[in-house]
Amino acid sequence: MKVSYQWLSQYVDVSGYTAAELAEKLTRSGIEVDFVEDRNKGVEGVYVGYVKTREKHPDADKLSVCTVDVGQAEDLQIVCGAKNVDAGQKVPVAIIGAMLPDGFKIKRAKLRGVESQGMICSAKELGLNDKLLPKEIQEGILVLPEDTKVGDPVLDVLAINDHVMDLDLTPNRSDCLSMLGAAYEIGAILGRAVKLPDSEQVLADSGSTVQAASRISVEITAKEHCSHYAARLIEGVSIGTSPLWMQNRLMAAGIRPINNIVDITNYVMLEYGQPLHAFDADKLANGHIDVRMAQQGEKLVTLDGVERTLESHMLLITDGTKPVAIAGVMGGENSEVTGSTTRILLESAKFDGGTVRKTSRQLGLRSEASLRFEKEVNPEAVLPALNRAASLISEYAGGQVAAGIVEASTKKHQPVRIDLSVGRINDYLGTDLTAEQVKSIFDRLGFTVDSDGKLFTVHVPSRRGDITRTVDLIEEVARLYGYDNIPTTLMTGVTTPGALNKEQTIRRLARNLLTGSGLHEAITYSFTHPQQIIDFPGAYKEAKPVALAMPMSEDRSTLRTSLIPHLLDAASYNRNRNTNDIALFEIGKVFVTDEASLSRLPDERLMLALLLTGKRQETHWAGKSSDVDFYDLKGAFESLVSYLGLSEAIGYTVAQPDGFHPGRTAHITLTTAEGTKVIGTLGQLHPTLQQQKDLADTYVLEVEFTALAEHADEQITYKQLPRFPSIGRDIAVVVNREVQVGDLTAKVREVAADLLESIQVFDIYTGDRLGADKKSVALSLVYRTAERTLTDDEVSELHGKVVDALEQSFGAELRK
Repeated sequence: MKVSYQWLSQYVDVSGYTAAELAEKLTRSGIEVDFVEDRNKGVEGVYVGYVKTREKHPDADKLSVCTVDVGQAEDLQIVCGAKNVDAGQKVPVAIIGAMLPDGFKIKRAKLRGVESQGMICSAKELGLNDKLLPKEIQEGILVLPEDTKVGDPVLDVLAINDHVMDLDLTPNRSDCLSMLGAAYEIGAILGRAVKLPDSEQVLADSGSTVQAASRISVEITAKEHCSHYAARLIEGVSIGTSPLWMQNRLMAAGIRPINNIVDITNYVMLEYGQPLHAFDADKLANGHIDVRMAQQGEKLVTLDGVERTLESHMLLITDGTKPVAIAGVMGGENSEVTGSTTRILLESAKFDGGTVRKTSRQLGLRSEASLRFEKEVNPEAVLPALNRAASLISEYAGGQVAAGIVEASTKKHQPVRIDLSVGRINDYLGTDLTAEQVKSIFDRLGFTVDSDGKLFTVHVPSRRGDITRTVDLIEEVARLYGYDNIPTTLMTGVTTPGALNKEQTIRRLARNLLTGSGLHEAITYSFTHPQQIIDFPGAYKEAKPVALAMPMSEDRSTLRTSLIPHLLDAASYNRNRNTNDIALFEIGKVFVTDEASLSRLPDERLMLALLLTGKRQETHWAGKSSDVDFYDLKGAFESLVSYLGLSEAIGYTVAQPDGFHPGRTAHITLTTAEGTKVIGTLGQLHPTLQQQKDLADTYVLEVEFTALAEHADEQITYKQLPRFPSIGRDIAVVVNREVQVGDLTAKVREVAADLLESIQVFDIYTGDRLGADKKSVALSLVYRTAERTLTDDEVSELHGKVVDALEQSFGAELRK
């Protein structure tokens, strides 16, 4: 919001303060001012001149010699090259010695032999934003209104001697999207009263005897989307230019003047924060207005000349037979005010902000009006703004305002009333404010207060829609009292030291361990393309995809059910940039539901995913580099579960899930007191999917991290170094190929029990010597107890039991 210092001074006394000082006070009270712009870019010595004569230059076809009266004793002779200069015009004239922007000084000169005693200026030469002016004025000198007084300084005439504050408003402070809102804020800060515009007397003087209700009517069909719609009828209007002072204020706010009617609606919108719209009343069927929802596929050509296809959630203004405007966004071309318009229906309304926001966004039509409606306008400004605009149209467009306002409403605004005590304010702020100080602050804000000395009942004006709770009022007290004046105090009451819960602790441990092992953490989108879920369903292949209502794009239109697809995308991205050795992990949530149409929120499940592809290590002269394989991935995971104290609980079973290589994949199981369950999968990516992603052999793992965290031991336990020696025994057994090595090692642990310290598989052999369906598994066993030294006899006896158990359970034979 751009706030002109001169315009602001019409509503509140700002004497004694510069624009920069006001900006500092606003920023310190919570409304940030981005910058203060000086509209005077260095103009000095420029006055209003009257062109008495214009003659063609004797030696130049494109130059004119003008006689100009600038209110001095003698007229000036000025050579001008503008095409639009002519006798009888009032123009800005820079006299000898005048300064223009960029340090340009006007000197006496001769142009093609003719003396020139000054310069007739264009808007651009005065430092004005000529893009806010009509095109015909942009291309030539600036022609001033006929009633402009000759000799007046142009700085005053064009309000160039002004400063504009650019307010960077947060969404809750929509009240300051108006000059009056800014005036209330400045008035509260300075402790000065706000003067409101008086439109009632002008209306009384200019009103006609015609009753508006006899010629126009208003109806609200979409009752949930429009709470109030008011209209006035103005007849005998003459379309022309708006007064220069109004144009100056609009340009200071960054709005281009168009004609008196449009300028007045824009001016009042900036003044009150209430957008208005003027319809050509003769183009409305029977002078009727109906506010309704659009029909699906209905069309309207808007004021920008574009045909818009509307949807059923969009709010329209219609005349009962056809749409004439998109409510709160833009008017229709079929009801536009033109140069031949004589009768106007002036609209002021309160539309639902959410409806306007959705429509504006979908149609790509963001305007000053939609910006204000989106943030909800002041419901009690609808009629004052309407009357203000009607009075200005009567004054500056010659209109006769029909008697009465024609309106319809569906909901009455409920005033906000909040009870608050001085003690609570001081408890929150750590201050010692008195009741008188607090009441003074509310009075400066313009809030009506009922008080018994300690308890306040504050009646919040409707313009402050951001204040709904007690803490909002406390913030207002803090702002106006001054944040710099609030003392630093220690907190009181019961405090709780912060700490990580178990899952957060385990997550941090896992991150540290995996990054320390050489993996890089990835953080990917929670949204994915539906095809990603089809290509790689992950652990929850029965889950239904959850589509987003308003996705950013098709690639981010569905909630993910697996972390792996986006890790694959990251791997592809790196390979396309010649980074082939990739080790990634991610800890994040997936979203699982069994409902095709959601009636409840999906389950959010925390998962851990790993990805390895490329070389195990960089090429080095001292050794040959090799590709990563299944066991590198398994080893990285086993390092993690070992650190978390879960080595005994984690197991692996052969699996063939979708998206994985059918012969190089295993399910990860977790065994607890409640039983054994599958918590994840690890293996090589399916060759077809590898080819689609243009990847080399790639190994991925995905596991339920919550299950790991729940059963992990985050406390590090230390064991005493063994005091007694160990005894090792090696064994090689021949079993059928379908026997799982994990089952063999589990049986050994079961039989050897506490005397077995460790077991390691150090060889697996298959070959013709054993038979097509046989394999040899070599195991290294270490026996030890912490209580005594084991003897060879008892170890041999126990080892024999192990061999017998393997033979009985799996038909194992000692390899000879």
